[in-house]
Amino acid sequence: MTKVEGGGDFTPPEVEIVEGKRGVELFVALAFVVSVLASIALAVTFVLGGQPQIEGALLFVILLGIGVGMVAWGKYLVPQGPYSQEREVLKSEIAERQAFLASLDRGQRQIGRRPFLMKMMGAAIGVFGLVNLFPFLRSLGPQPKKALYTTPWKKGALLVDANGSAVTVNTLEVGGMVTVFPSYDVGGAISQTVLLRAANTAITTRPGRETWGPQGYLAYSKLCTHAGCPVGLYQELTQQLLCPCHQSLFDVLTGANPVFGPAPRPLPQLPLYVDSSGYIRAQAGYDQPVGPGFWERGA
Repeated sequence: MTKVEGGGDFTPPEVEIVEGKRGVELFVALAFVVSVLASIALAVTFVLGGQPQIEGALLFVILLGIGVGMVAWGKYLVPQGPYSQEREVLKSEIAERQAFLASLDRGQRQIGRRPFLMKMMGAAIGVFGLVNLFPFLRSLGPQPKKALYTTPWKKGALLVDANGSAVTVNTLEVGGMVTVFPSYDVGGAISQTVLLRAANTAITTRPGRETWGPQGYLAYSKLCTHAGCPVGLYQELTQQLLCPCHQSLFDVLTGANPVFGPAPRPLPQLPLYVDSSGYIRAQAGYDQPVGPGFWERGA
């Protein structure tokens, strides 16, 4: 019982100082450790390509570990109430304020006495927050590096159509056209190439390309050099390729030189040869970037 200024008596509440809870402390620490390990596993899962079911389960373990640790800490390792005090007036006397501060200080000391648990809780929350950045960073994708300047085409690549059937010297008649790919990249957006037959004899489209058009076969990238649209129309009478998006026209006999429309440069030509079995193959890959013209300026 304490005598206070102004009359009256006040008995400060007895605050239980929780000690000897080593087992509970270990349980709380274990919950935070499990959360940290689950966060690391979630990060690894993202890096390896992701799997929705595993990611959902790990997210559950992360939040469960943090939640269980915080609830157990609050329930078993800090002073428990409830504390009640009869009051006749709303005004707090000096002794009451001092008792309140003393009680608050004791509670703070209970938390401060367990710095290891504070660190573990901080680690659990911090690692989980860091892992949350992985979906954002992963969505940016890998850096393109030199991929924008090359294609999968390479020396000896066998030309196949969209069904994977190999192209031979007898596949097309004069005036015919087909979309082709290397046999190991059927359907590849960057690999798609227009193969046409403009004549029955070899064609030289430019100096230095004397062997690129065997038996009248010519191959050009299907990606328009204006905006990357597919150049999918061949006008046999004028021997021109047409891009239907913005009406760019390319003369196939002069190396797909643009003769009309907004395309800024010719379609890259793929050098061809016929092997001993009559299959058409690539002498090499494209010698310049395919697609929109700004890549050429970037190079």
